[in-house]
Amino acid sequence: MANHKSSKKRIRQIQKRKLHNKYYAKTARNAVRTLRSTTELSAAQEFLPKVVAMLDKLAKRDIIHKNKASNLKSKLARYVNKLA
Repeated sequence: MANHKSSKKRIRQIQKRKLHNKYYAKTARNAVRTLRSTTELSAAQEFLPKVVAMLDKLAKRDIIHKNKASNLKSKLARYVNKLA
């Protein structure tokens, strides 16, 4: 167990940040899942830029790896193009 005041504060900060990051990562995962389940082209084309922005923001903040974000964006773009 932490004994120093600064290490206790650091633990509190880490827990708070972890909860925050978890929320945004889960939201993005749900958005990806929603986009993959969409079968209508116009709705998918409208939703794709929003999902891409979410993934870019997660990668920028190091919540997910930048290559994972790139792979997801590529797969989603291929999926939407295949709907056409």
